[in-house]
Amino acid sequence: MIRIGAEELLLIFLLALLLFGPGRLSAIARELGQSVREFRRGLMEEPHEVPPPQDREPPGPPASSS
Repeated sequence: MIRIGAEELLLIFLLALLLFGPGRLSAIARELGQSVREFRRGLMEEPHEVPPPQDREPPGPPASSS
């Protein structure tokens, strides 16, 4: 299993800071936090029930236009 220590996290943070800049990095972190919150909220909701399939007759052959 891959273990990430404090040095590796610091290096990743510094690279992200150089790539995106402080303003964009804070916006990315905010959007990521909102996405995780919405995902967790979706997991906690009751699942929507899927209605059972209706028994239908298969469609017949297409009508000819002649």
